[in-house]
Amino acid sequence: MAVARALTLPLGELGTLKRRVTALAENRPAIYRMLDPARTVVYVGKAKRLRARLLSYFRARYPEDKAARILQATADIEWDYVPSEFAALLEELRQIRRHRPVFNVRMNRTRSAAFIKVSGGLAPKIYVGRNPGTHAVRHYGPFLGAGRLHEGIRILNDLLGLRDCAVKMPIAFRDQGDLFESRGRAGCLRYELGTCLGPCGGFVTEREYRERTDTAVAFIEGRSLVPIDRVIAGMVEASDQQDFERAAWWRDKFDALTWLLAACTRMHATLDSMSFVFVDPGVYGDDRAYVIRHARVRASAPAPRTPIEIEAFHSLVEEHAGVTTAPGPIPQPAIDETLLVLSWFRRHPAALRRATRLEDWLEQHRPIGFVPC
Repeated sequence: MAVARALTLPLGELGTLKRRVTALAENRPAIYRMLDPARTVVYVGKAKRLRARLLSYFRARYPEDKAARILQATADIEWDYVPSEFAALLEELRQIRRHRPVFNVRMNRTRSAAFIKVSGGLAPKIYVGRNPGTHAVRHYGPFLGAGRLHEGIRILNDLLGLRDCAVKMPIAFRDQGDLFESRGRAGCLRYELGTCLGPCGGFVTEREYRERTDTAVAFIEGRSLVPIDRVIAGMVEASDQQDFERAAWWRDKFDALTWLLAACTRMHATLDSMSFVFVDPGVYGDDRAYVIRHARVRASAPAPRTPIEIEAFHSLVEEHAGVTTAPGPIPQPAIDETLLVLSWFRRHPAALRRATRLEDWLEQHRPIGFVPC
């Protein structure tokens, strides 16, 4: 990464700032930071062509354009050159995470991907959301098609009797006898309808509710088909009784759950497939190699060319090759990077031609003196 350049100016001297950007900024990929008079980073951005991007701020109209509002709050601009647009995207994300700039935090774009979330607490709640929650929430995804995802999770919750109320709803399990002498009242009608175990009113033990939650999570992770088995049993029973309306009702639930299971399976398979060495060409020949596993960048270095460089990079790849990970949640801090990597290769499918499976790369680039067993 190139050394940062800083343009230190009093707030409001935009004419001078523009002239210096024109004189010093180059049209190459870069990360730039806008700083206020106290040298606090207020915005982090990326650019394929830095000078053109920075000059566009001076053409924005104040106050309706976000770019103009950022510029009005800016006293300094500094930047780092990077090899490529992909490198710029990664570095932008990491610097936003590091600096938490006010304009980035408050003006993030709406996410198009959705996640299945499993809350913490005594009675975990399983629901669908778009934005990452806290570290106490497990995230499964990402998924496209939030509408069908909502429907699938609703039916899964109804079938297993899991709550869909607010995460902060007070919980009173039946086995808390020292605290509650008798059962209370359920917070909604789902308990009366038989679609919730009623953990808010003391109608279920903590162990019983936890077992139902574990069954739902196992289904999402592809380790259990218990919910579908229950639906099939309901369909068969209704059919035997010639209750065809009831059988159709069960069939709709079967369709929703099989779609949900297939979506979860595709999601896990997609993340597994995003494990490779990716060589990204730099604009000025400064190619960079990335070790990507489960759609996360685990290591990177200048693309190795000499035997010594290949041997050093070989050790980086070796750390992550052959590692098998059971389907599970995405760590909360890794969600944004996972979305970035998936989105990049979805928009640039030709880039996958420069990707090599980790095991294949190791086989093709054996260190000097390596003797196979």
